[in-house]
Amino acid sequence: MQRILITGGAGFIGSHLTRLFVNKYPGYKIVNLDALTYAGNLNNLQDIKDAANYTFVKGDITDMALLQQLFEQHQFTGVLHCAAESHVDRSITDPLAFVRTNVLGTATLLQVAKESWKGDYSNKVFYHISTDEVYGSLGETGFFYENTAYDPRSPYSASKASSDHFVRAFYHTYHLPVKISNCSNNYGPFHFPEKLIPLSINNIINNKPLPIYGKGENVRDWLFVEDHARAIDLIYHKGRIGETYNIGGHNEWTNIDLIRELCRQMDIKLGKPEGTSEQLITYVKDRAGHDLRYAIDATKLKDELGWLPSLQFEEGLGKTIDWYLDNRGWLEDVVNGHYKEYYAEQYEK
Repeated sequence: MQRILITGGAGFIGSHLTRLFVNKYPGYKIVNLDALTYAGNLNNLQDIKDAANYTFVKGDITDMALLQQLFEQHQFTGVLHCAAESHVDRSITDPLAFVRTNVLGTATLLQVAKESWKGDYSNKVFYHISTDEVYGSLGETGFFYENTAYDPRSPYSASKASSDHFVRAFYHTYHLPVKISNCSNNYGPFHFPEKLIPLSINNIINNKPLPIYGKGENVRDWLFVEDHARAIDLIYHKGRIGETYNIGGHNEWTNIDLIRELCRQMDIKLGKPEGTSEQLITYVKDRAGHDLRYAIDATKLKDELGWLPSLQFEEGLGKTIDWYLDNRGWLEDVVNGHYKEYYAEQYEK
């Protein structure tokens, strides 16, 4: 029986991953450790909260004593490490918070896994979920490959690059059985509304401006979060130990084209005249150190494990919009409180 610790399992990507593993593998024991900071939300997991193979623990990955207790109690055979501070804007405002969670937290988790497993690594996996932002910025052509040199440009991406290095260091130094994946931008249900797509959906619903950095020319590769969870499942069970796999959505869009497509679909779904939502677009001062373009080459994942994204961006965006429109109570609950203060600080200057 596999006993898996998922860190950050109440967050955006983590909640989809937790749901997938709890539902797909009823014979596994899944423990979700989440500090429930601003982006961690147990409402993301209401449908599985009473599942017999699921346990939630509120706690911080920098708390070594807690991690040691959990490893002793549950005798984990695997770790799916999702917990991270992830928003670039927040990292510019408070970089040390990202160092604490993403670097120190990852190193603490690695150390406890190493000590707990005591060199018996048979049927053990430490899987670290990372980002394509560690590779830096691309020009108008080219792709990120698994062997692309790291060139992080923000405190967030620097902290994730450091955590990746620690994971590889524990593999090479202690032979800890690790796997790493670096993904492109995720989107889908349960996304905290500080990120571009859910923020824009919420603002259109409330007839508020749609803030676009610079001229909106920055390019991102968009990955539907449920496809990402499927890829992680494959890599966890069938990927090679010590390897890195890039996960991309094969969907490159400039920010401004993405928002125009979102506005078009929102107008249809809300019964508004065509072009209504697009009038809300407002250009704001560009983010410091804003990377121009990210693009993932996921050939290795396709060739080795047979993974491909299940849908194209327009379809996935439509499913995402439908979810937010059908779950306005979730959206309103998340937007209340401290998020409003942060939103004002970041976008209403």
